[in-house]
Amino acid sequence: MTKQYISLFAGILAAVTMAACNNREQSTHAGKQEDQHTAPAQDSSGTGMREVHLSGAQFKRLGIRVDTLPQRRMSGIVEANGQLEVPPQHEATVTTVLGANVAAINVIEGDKVNKGQVLATVSHPDLTRLQTDYVKAWHRLQFLEKEYDRQQRLYEAEVGSGKNFQQTAADYRAMEGEVRGYEAQLRQLHLDAQKVRAGSIYTYVPVISPIDGYIEKVLVQVGQYMQPQTPMFLVVNTDHIHADLMVFEKDAHKVRKGQTITFTVASAPGSELSATIYSVGKLFEQNPKTVHVHAEIDNKKDMLIPGMYINGKIHTSEESVMALPEAAIIEEENRSYIFVARQRQQNGQTEWAFQPVAVRKGMEHEGWVAITPVDPLPAGAQVSWNNAYYLVAEMKKGEAGHGH
Repeated sequence: MTKQYISLFAGILAAVTMAACNNREQSTHAGKQEDQHTAPAQDSSGTGMREVHLSGAQFKRLGIRVDTLPQRRMSGIVEANGQLEVPPQHEATVTTVLGANVAAINVIEGDKVNKGQVLATVSHPDLTRLQTDYVKAWHRLQFLEKEYDRQQRLYEAEVGSGKNFQQTAADYRAMEGEVRGYEAQLRQLHLDAQKVRAGSIYTYVPVISPIDGYIEKVLVQVGQYMQPQTPMFLVVNTDHIHADLMVFEKDAHKVRKGQTITFTVASAPGSELSATIYSVGKLFEQNPKTVHVHAEIDNKKDMLIPGMYINGKIHTSEESVMALPEAAIIEEENRSYIFVARQRQQNGQTEWAFQPVAVRKGMEHEGWVAITPVDPLPAGAQVSWNNAYYLVAEMKKGEAGHGH
């Protein structure tokens, strides 16, 4: 009986010993697996954000780039919106000088036209009457000119009276002025006075483009009666199109002539154009308080049309600053952070530690952001140039595991 108890006790003791060995082996194996993954984060930054540890394999797999904090030449940016405009001397509203009916329209919207080109013809009895009145006045002037010469000779020979000479001179000068007035009207109508004097009475009067450009609007129809000075056509010369941006008061002091602007057109996304400022307004607009900035566009495109809405960036100044790619910076709780990196050996394995460091962001340009560390970094400190969002995600995983 005693032997049986001894044998049973020995069996139980052996089972317990084997179980303990198995537990130690499983614990050791689990520890090794944990070393192969991100270690629990530790808060050593004083900011409430925790350090992130990556194994060498993780570091390589993620393609994290580590280097010292670089200096980069960057331009300050002032963002501004506006639209494409044409200077007033390169836009024209075409009208008639005298009231008339539209006889023909020779262009449509979008047509390219040259200065002096006939856009339409008009006709009206008043236009015919003007020409016939001119012919009568001109012939009357020829008669008075001869009578003036005759009366002058008589007066100088003391044969004719001074009163007759003075009356003839007055009639002659008055008719001369009337004829010059008719000729001015004919020039405004683009009619040849010499041909009219020769008997060529124009039935149709041309409406002429005063500038080179494109027909922006046709505002008339055939047969329509046009009052004097009523717009018939709008012509715009897009060769002189420029960017007109509105800069807010707080940024106005940063903007000056000669600075470069890059902008996009709302109707052509993805197409970035450049321009150079040639004029900065001296008077603020109200509500909102802004100032006009005019810029000459480089390499103008045919797609550009006055009135198009644009988004622009004015490059105000260039200086050498500490900067990192956007992917190296993370925003957490209204603060900006980068990660300082250091390499170490842990249990014979390479490990990387990433410490979040608070920074202030500055100007941004072409995917780079100027930064200033809140606290100075050690000389030669290395930082991560990318994957900031992944590092924060790992940090939060570590926080969750630590809390658990």
